[in-house]
Amino acid sequence: MGIATVAGFFAEVGDLSRYQHPRQLQKLAGLNLKENRSGKHRGKTRITKRGRPQLRALLYKVIRPLVAKNQAFKALHMYDTTRQQNPLRKQQSLIALCCRLLRIMFVLARKEVDFDMNKMMKATPLCSQILPLTA
Repeated sequence: MGIATVAGFFAEVGDLSRYQHPRQLQKLAGLNLKENRSGKHRGKTRITKRGRPQLRALLYKVIRPLVAKNQAFKALHMYDTTRQQNPLRKQQSLIALCCRLLRIMFVLARKEVDFDMNKMMKATPLCSQILPLTA
């Protein structure tokens, strides 16, 4: 990610000390899930899109090259789309990865630590089989 991306993220989000949990940022971006339901009818589950469209677009524009170039995100995308139980479609996987990126950025900014690919991959079961961890 570049400086412009990080600056755009903080311009949309503001001070991260106002948020206690990354789910609040996910809701701010409009990436939280909502099921369309009425009575006995259960419709599709989609993202709400009730948040900031610029933040949602920024995350999506960042995740596309990450999935193409970064080995860790490529492995996560492959895992999401090819898993045995409940495989996601490609677009659903990209949105799920946007949420994961949002959580990663939240933790990196709040705790002021560097990104560790191995730590991220250990948190995802079975993904380490797709991408071998390096020492």
